[in-house]
Amino acid sequence: MDGHEVDRSRAILLIGRLAALTGVLALASAGVAHAGGGPDVGAGKCQVIKFCVDVGVGDESGGSGGQAGGSQGGSDSGDSKVECKYQKVDPKPPAAWPGWKGADPKKNDVYFYGCTDGGLNNPDGFVVVPLGQQPAPQVDPRVLAQRAVDSMTLLGPDIASPRAAGKYTVGVPMWMWVNQSATTYGPNTATATAGGVTVTATAEVSKIVWSMGDGASVTCNGPGTPYASSEGMAQSPTCGHVYSKTSAANGKFPVTATSTWTINWQGGGQAGQLAEVRQTNVQVAVGEVQVVR
Repeated sequence: MDGHEVDRSRAILLIGRLAALTGVLALASAGVAHAGGGPDVGAGKCQVIKFCVDVGVGDESGGSGGQAGGSQGGSDSGDSKVECKYQKVDPKPPAAWPGWKGADPKKNDVYFYGCTDGGLNNPDGFVVVPLGQQPAPQVDPRVLAQRAVDSMTLLGPDIASPRAAGKYTVGVPMWMWVNQSATTYGPNTATATAGGVTVTATAEVSKIVWSMGDGASVTCNGPGTPYASSEGMAQSPTCGHVYSKTSAANGKFPVTATSTWTINWQGGGQAGQLAEVRQTNVQVAVGEVQVVR
């Protein structure tokens, strides 16, 4: 079965479901006679409209994964691409078809709208347009939201501490914090527009998970608190760690800071939330206290 036959079968199935739900159990193609000139309603018969595929007049592409930031990047929205198109219904459904919704079949055309995602994010359906006109491409606000995110420069954490050139000591509290900017912490705002629909998305880091290289993991819900010498040996009130062993075996501990960007978006009569993940790596040397005699 080629692509046109698959598209036709999907359209036929959708019309059949629509007819069953509305009580219209017979949709007749042109040239099939019915008593009274109308479809048989509730008679238990089912005749299918035969479709010919016209030229696709519009298609939409789904969002791709976000740009990689820091040393690594990722997106939990996936890297899938969705394509959609219209197909003209010819011959037209009979005047009794509920999908006309009061429109005059003599003055309007019907197009079937379907996507490669099987209707998961872009519901299949029928569109009625004035005779001779082509339907405008339908735009899924969620797709535009991902496009807005893809246009942002979302990077991994800008680590201020621990420093790669720093020297740290077993048993001494380490304070971890990051510098904040639009690209490394947020907020970061962008818009995307298509088909008359505009979506605005705002991204901000909601948490940073630190993998300390010694088997420990620390989750911080903020940027951390910068250390001041007046704090002495105190532990960080917001984001810190204490090493219990040195990095002598490997020279340095590999520390990875993974930020989760939470993106809130709205537009096109909808609103939602997306998430992106970015990472930054640093090497940290941890030694023992040297006692001078």
